[in-house]
Amino acid sequence: MPVNLPLPDVATLFPIAGVRIGVTEAGVRKVGRKDLTVVLLDEGASVSGVFTSNRFCAAPVQLCREHLASGQSMRALLINTGNANAGTGADGLARAQSTCVALAGKLGISAQQVLPFSTGVIMEPLPIDRITAGLDAAIADARLDNWLKAAQGIMTTDTQPKAYGAQVSIGGKQISVSGISKGAGMIRPNMATMLGFIATDACVSQAVMHELSLALAEGSFNRVTVDGDTSTNDSLVVIASNKAGNPEITSLQSADGQALKAAMLGVARQLAQAIVRDGEGATKFITVQVEGGRTAEECRKVAYAIAHSPLVKTAFYASDPNLGRILAAVGYAGIDDLDQTGIELHLDDVHVATRGGRNPSYREEDGQRVMKQSEITVRVGLGRGAATETVWTCDFSHEYVTINADYRS
Repeated sequence: MPVNLPLPDVATLFPIAGVRIGVTEAGVRKVGRKDLTVVLLDEGASVSGVFTSNRFCAAPVQLCREHLASGQSMRALLINTGNANAGTGADGLARAQSTCVALAGKLGISAQQVLPFSTGVIMEPLPIDRITAGLDAAIADARLDNWLKAAQGIMTTDTQPKAYGAQVSIGGKQISVSGISKGAGMIRPNMATMLGFIATDACVSQAVMHELSLALAEGSFNRVTVDGDTSTNDSLVVIASNKAGNPEITSLQSADGQALKAAMLGVARQLAQAIVRDGEGATKFITVQVEGGRTAEECRKVAYAIAHSPLVKTAFYASDPNLGRILAAVGYAGIDDLDQTGIELHLDDVHVATRGGRNPSYREEDGQRVMKQSEITVRVGLGRGAATETVWTCDFSHEYVTINADYRS
């Protein structure tokens, strides 16, 4: 079961003018499940994306990068679950391209104006016949208020849909933001097995969209990790439909730009944290805060070392305050000149270690009390400076092994 993750509230999923979404059951891998989604954009939308850092990236990721670099305006997104179209070579690229051609033909646009996305099993041929056969039904289903259905339609091992929205006043206009994400395993920083789609009706110059998408990814999806694996298909797409009537945002440093970024980042963080809360087999949601570093980079190194450690994560699952494992992770994080006598460790309000050793006032029953909670904050002080970073992760359970052992069955 997800960790303290309510189902999406439809009342907070706002229709975005100029963005219509349609979902259908195409039988991409399994019959009777929503697995094909189209997002139809009115002419004039501003679009950008951030994609996996995995060099073995999937065919649709390669095409997305190519299409976004073409300079053409994007008019449609095509998303399938059940098959990742990764590790499929030239044939996979051709299959992804053929689905873009098929959708473009039905919409009267160029194939380069379509962004394809796939998620699911790797190294299996994309069933383009099923996808193209389902396009008419998906297009016919396209509506402004289909965000929840779309969240359901992009799920794989997710146990529930992930969707959030927000509204903010900018330039005298009410601006809406809605977004969806999927992901539960193969999750680690630098975009990991996740798809995220966030749209706003705000008027935003295409010139700042790449900066906006990078900022949203860096402040949210690049701060979560479930199992340390970076996927082949990760994608975050940010859309501004330019329909709200506010003065066009041409700089994220402006007051309007800052207000929009804050609203969208709030949605992005909720979507990213929902992925961790729904991590495969997760029973605990863990916030890792590292402070007192000389640079943000070294704080991230320590946070990720803790969050990726199987020994740390299994200790959290067992509610075992074997907290020397956290100190060991700090030590191997890669700070060559780290002075262990400056390290402080807290679990929530419990001061576990001071000056690199056990706090004389620490009692194991206090650590046990915190470890039994479903939400835990690990706070590490490095005593080297003023930098700080935060990463969100979860524990490792028996269920994680079961899910991934049976993934293709």
